[in-house]
Amino acid sequence: PEAYSFHFWCEKAFIFEMDEKDSKEYTRSEQEINENIQHLFNKLHLEGKMRAADVLQLTAHSLKSHKSCPVEELIQTFIQKLLMMDYKARNIKANQLIHTKDTKDSHEFQADADIFREMGGPGDADNTSDPVHPMDVQMAVFHCADGFLKQLMVTKLSQCQYALPLLVPDPFTQQTEFPLLTFRQISKSWKMRNKNNEIISQTQPIYKAQTPMVFFFRFGSVSSSKSQLMNSLINERHNTFFHRNCPGSSRTRVLMDGVVEIAWFCPSGKDTDKFTDCVAFCNLHGDAGDHEKQLQILTEMASVNVVLLLGLQKNDRSMMKLDELYKGSKPLICTFIEDVSSLSKTRNGKYKIGLKCRNQSDVSEELRRAINDCLSESYSTFRLEDVSKHSDIRVDEEDDDDCRRGREAAQQMMCLLEKKDLTEIKDSFLPHQGKLWHQWSQKNKELHRPRAYETEEDISRKQKEMTKIREQQYESDISEFIKLFIKEVNSHNECEKMFFLKWLRILLDEYVSADLSALHHKYNEKWSTVSKLKENNKISDQLKGAQNELERISKELQAATFGVEHIMREIGQIYESCSSVKKNKKDLQFPFSSLPSFAAEMMISGFPLELMDGDAAHVPVIWISAVLDQLVQKLGDQRVFVLSVLGTQSSGKSTMLNAMFGLQFAVSAGRCTRGAFMQLVRVSDEMKTQMNFDFILVVDTEGLRSLELAGKSTRDHDNELATFVVGLANLTLINIFGESPSEMQDILQIVVQAFLRMKKVRLNPSCVFVHQNVSDVTAGEKNMEGRRRLQKTLDEMTKLAAEEEDYDAGCFSDVILFDVQNDVKYFAQLWEGSPPMAPPNPKYCENIQELKGIIMSHASNSHAIRLKDLKDRIKDFWEALLNEQFVFSFKNSLEISAYRKLETEYSKWTWSLRSALLKIEYKLHNKIENETSHKIEDTDLQRELKKTTSFELKIKELQENILRETKRKLNKILQQRDLKKEIDAKRTHNENSIYEKSKELALQLNKANDEKTLNKEFDLFWVKSVNKIISDSPPIKDIDILRDVKHLLRDIYEGHLPVKACITDVVQQTDRLIQSFNISKMGYSISCIQQLTDYIKKRVTEHQKEQVKYVFKKQFFMHLVLSICKRANKMITDQHRMFREANDPVMYVEKKREEYYSIFQKHLHGATSSAIFGKIICQKLKESIEQSVYKKTARDMTGEIRSNCESLNGNRSKLEKYILKTLAEKEDFVDYMNYINNPRDHFKSFIRDEVSRYITDKFSVSVLPKMKENIKLLQQKIMKAAHESTEHVQVNSGNVDLWLKKFTQQLSDELIFSEKVLRGVKARSADKFNLLEDVIREELPLIMSVITRRFNTNTFLVNLDYKFRPDELLIDNFCQCCWVQCPFCKAICTNTIENHHGDHSVPFHRSIGLNGIHYLKTSNLSAHICTSAVANNNLYFYPIGSDDKVSWREYRKAGEVYAAWSITPDLSELPYWKWFVCRFQTILEKYHSKTFDGSGKIPGEWKNYSKKEAIESLDQYI
Repeated sequence: PEAYSFHFWCEKAFIFEMDEKDSKEYTRSEQEINENIQHLFNKLHLEGKMRAADVLQLTAHSLKSHKSCPVEELIQTFIQKLLMMDYKARNIKANQLIHTKDTKDSHEFQADADIFREMGGPGDADNTSDPVHPMDVQMAVFHCADGFLKQLMVTKLSQCQYALPLLVPDPFTQQTEFPLLTFRQISKSWKMRNKNNEIISQTQPIYKAQTPMVFFFRFGSVSSSKSQLMNSLINERHNTFFHRNCPGSSRTRVLMDGVVEIAWFCPSGKDTDKFTDCVAFCNLHGDAGDHEKQLQILTEMASVNVVLLLGLQKNDRSMMKLDELYKGSKPLICTFIEDVSSLSKTRNGKYKIGLKCRNQSDVSEELRRAINDCLSESYSTFRLEDVSKHSDIRVDEEDDDDCRRGREAAQQMMCLLEKKDLTEIKDSFLPHQGKLWHQWSQKNKELHRPRAYETEEDISRKQKEMTKIREQQYESDISEFIKLFIKEVNSHNECEKMFFLKWLRILLDEYVSADLSALHHKYNEKWSTVSKLKENNKISDQLKGAQNELERISKELQAATFGVEHIMREIGQIYESCSSVKKNKKDLQFPFSSLPSFAAEMMISGFPLELMDGDAAHVPVIWISAVLDQLVQKLGDQRVFVLSVLGTQSSGKSTMLNAMFGLQFAVSAGRCTRGAFMQLVRVSDEMKTQMNFDFILVVDTEGLRSLELAGKSTRDHDNELATFVVGLANLTLINIFGESPSEMQDILQIVVQAFLRMKKVRLNPSCVFVHQNVSDVTAGEKNMEGRRRLQKTLDEMTKLAAEEEDYDAGCFSDVILFDVQNDVKYFAQLWEGSPPMAPPNPKYCENIQELKGIIMSHASNSHAIRLKDLKDRIKDFWEALLNEQFVFSFKNSLEISAYRKLETEYSKWTWSLRSALLKIEYKLHNKIENETSHKIEDTDLQRELKKTTSFELKIKELQENILRETKRKLNKILQQRDLKKEIDAKRTHNENSIYEKSKELALQLNKANDEKTLNKEFDLFWVKSVNKIISDSPPIKDIDILRDVKHLLRDIYEGHLPVKACITDVVQQTDRLIQSFNISKMGYSISCIQQLTDYIKKRVTEHQKEQVKYVFKKQFFMHLVLSICKRANKMITDQHRMFREANDPVMYVEKKREEYYSIFQKHLHGATSSAIFGKIICQKLKESIEQSVYKKTARDMTGEIRSNCESLNGNRSKLEKYILKTLAEKEDFVDYMNYINNPRDHFKSFIRDEVSRYITDKFSVSVLPKMKENIKLLQQKIMKAAHESTEHVQVNSGNVDLWLKKFTQQLSDELIFSEKVLRGVKARSADKFNLLEDVIREELPLIMSVITRRFNTNTFLVNLDYKFRPDELLIDNFCQCCWVQCPFCKAICTNTIENHHGDHSVPFHRSIGLNGIHYLKTSNLSAHICTSAVANNNLYFYPIGSDDKVSWREYRKAGEVYAAWSITPDLSELPYWKWFVCRFQTILEKYHSKTFDGSGKIPGEWKNYSKKEAIESLDQYI
């Protein structure tokens, strides 16, 4: 039955082939062929060249799994599966509809069915659509691909164990092409036995490998499948060559005729190998007689020729070629389709095999035996590269100009390496990354991990040594090799540059492969020896010698590994050394600043970039930062989703990433990843709209728990690496290979610790566990058990890591959001069978696709990171890892940056809200003074806020605080108004009394009297009136605050008070207390001083209850109160002066003399009541108008200063930067100490000076125009109010009282002017309202003119109440924040919210010697800076008031004052305060009565900083 089935298959195949031949004879014309090809390309939607960059980007299509698809998607589906190494890529079928014949009715009876009628006839040709042949899809991609995509495609085909296109006719011109470049990246590995029966491993670039080659071809049409026969020789379980019985095969094939494919059999060194050596197999598709060129080339180069044919026909022209081959010396095997005979040897090297009615396995075995016999007698070998020597064929790398020039440039570089010892190449050609870079890296680690009692001088010495190493690096000559590389990358176009890099990688791999292979063989042998010796459990001299030899070979391996990544590492170090000395190298032909640009271009083009140098175990932060900056320049500040992978060595991490995204991470044996590399994956435009990112940044890492080449892998190194990549990533793939519990436990402990550290620094990355090489991934119960075991192990590791990290966590879910059901993926083993001939497992490819979906699910719910932010994140993590305690040392620059941005926005929001509420406050203030408001509720403020501004609520708490403060102020005004009623009533009574009496005097006197007489009479009247006021109301006296203070301090007792923190707080609180007295409105009394002293007494009493070790006598307390009152003396005195001028009855009345005299004259000349009343109204309005104009202008100027004054237009941090710049420019030590000891006062003083300067400078161009504009607007409003009041009275037949009521109501929002100010003025006869309006229109401009003339620079601020002055408003805005100072160096916390949550912090600290801190039992001031001191675990200090020393590293244990601060280790230069210490060293030493000597000696390097450098550094740190 088996023989029969094979014979039946042969007969059917023969009919198929004959039909195909007849069809070809009928249709085969050049035009028709071209039409068929064009139709195929149109059908597949192929237009123009396909680029590798386009197919490698992440698309929605690439996230789906496809078993079938529409015809137009066949190309992208094929490419997608091929990139994942899915050999089922050729099995994709196009979706096809099932055609049905018309029937009468779908409900007709089955009994009516007629099989002869319905199925017996021929098929309907119209309903038959030939599917696209899978090999046509493959070749269509090949023909349309650019050089890079072709190379990628052929590399992936090779990984799938598919035959590769060797000779390819152009579908339109029929010119034969040899795509040699596509083979350049392919290497093959095999094992074979030598004469001593020892297994030898071989790994060679396939284009150079010299192997026997067997060439298969056919003459005519044959019924047996040549390709299927070849598969049985190479791999019976895999269709290396596509044949007619493969899934998806169709009767039409457009692009395969004349194509020669090649595949290799690679032995495994076992007895079961079909061939003992690596053998190449070539397959010519189509009738060989039609493709003479291909036939000639391959038969000449073959070791054995195998031909399939029907029979021998002498007249057939093909027989002439066959006869020639038969007579030649090369072995020839003829297989006859119609012959039933078994293998026979006709003569030496000539064999005959019959195929008809024979079992295929027997045929395969006979054919294999014949080939082996031929190979044993044949000494000819085949080298793929030699195909290019044949004429009349096109070689891709020769005909493409860009490719050729790129190769020539790469070959020119390789010429420099000729006859060089591979282990010495790096030292010779890459000096910048060798010894000096390793020394610098080690010094940098030592700098961040200080020894015991290390001083700032020690730190400075290390930094100097590092600078010296950088200088030596800089002075190192650039090798000709690197010069040539830099020249080439700067002198070619984009395409040529990429070809150059491709060629360089190919040639370097070829150059090192042989030596590396030999070294790895030696290493493995020596490792086996060491392992056997260790099994004896004895440390012998032999073992030590073997271990030393192993380490020596390891170093040779490390030195011999040489690739493009090492060239880029060298360029990175050239850049870092030039950056360090800030100048270009003499032998560098291009600016060093251009080097990162090329690296960025490489990343954009799909090349990986080294993130961590695996040899130095160091991150070149300067270089990486510069490259990322260039990426931002070229791409914009794109959003990236960072995906990292962790796992043991050789666990398939890189293979998994390459399959998932089509990447180029090194995966070959002996070229495992060292350190960490990053590579960009572009996201298609359609996906960007769905996802939150523009690129995926994939980070591949070296294996954990692996032997480093130096033989010294440590747990610390693994922890550093894991923490680094976990922290950088949004998602980390944890790759576990096999099912060994011990290996799983090792890696999981490292991983859990890394995630625990992220939790402690408030970062929340995700993870997915990938369990590779699981034997049966479909076994549900087994997977459930595996998940349960993994969860248990994770929880156990979490407890261990939590103990080590001093953190409370009982299970893994306490550390990270983790779903054991969805975040664990089981992977099938990579190979379907045993390498080296096994293809990738399709199940593995399915798992890759599923994992890709899981990753995208995580990505869609993650917050991508900007490239600029990624740069900061890399720097932060590496800086923290350089220190021994990561969590303690980690400084989140992104968080700091975000906080600074928020702080700036918060400052804007604060000012917007304050500005809006200032308008409301002025308005309601006027209403209160005018007695139209008697109570202020929250709803009043909310309602007014909505009417006044469109400000959107950003921070609820901010709004509530400012509203509460505004309400408090307004209610205080209400209370003060009520308290002032008596004073105001007396003043109004006095004014009205004088008005009435002057009126009576005018009526008594004769208007005929001369002016002199009238003036004399009025003076007598005036003196009498003033004397009467003095007798009724004694004048307000001047004040002497310090006298009152001394009077109150007579009976002060002794008490306890901490020196610094409490005094600072007392000063701040007393400032607020003085402001609340509102002396300008309420006047001064000794009770103000009494309240101040009571407050200080209260603080003393509170501190008496605490355990403090300071005892202060009453003299100290008196000095404290006196100093506080001295600070407030000017403010209180100024406010009291304003109160006195406004409320002293004599002073107030004296100011009004001219007004009363004017009214007296009006009466004297018989003016009407309406005219006089109008005059009085204008006189009464004068003071209110002046107040209103000053207030409104002050408010406007505050807004302008806030916007235009450079020092005041930002947040509090920016203001501090300007203060520090000003201090440095002035170089005034007293000012500096005021800033250090009393920062809040200094800020206030600086703001006042800035405002005063701005107003003085801008008075004529800004202040005065605003005042004139405001007075003009106010005049218009008054006239409008007068006109509308007149109309209202006339309409309602009212009297002067109604007119006055309406008039004051309309102005109550704008002016403090109410009916009460005119009480007692007898104006009932003022009934001529039009005249009244006219008088106001006439008098008002005169009043306004008088007010305007009084506007000048000197009076502007003086005439303003303190609380309305621009400087005070800006002080409120900037100084209502945190003022807590660092307990060590007195730096001010930069938080903009007073009593904020969380720790206090500053951008940079200072030398603690500024605060007088010195070494115990010495007079030596400490030069330590807080941020460098806390990095030292062996440095101690004594907290204030304690005799117990505390480690700087554990400063928070020193007490509440210290615990409230976050001080992270930082070894930044900080030039500003170093310059300050050196500039004022002598004065500082005198100030503190101590010196910077001994351990506190100032490092000499500090003295090199100039003032200019100090000032410029502020822009970097603030």
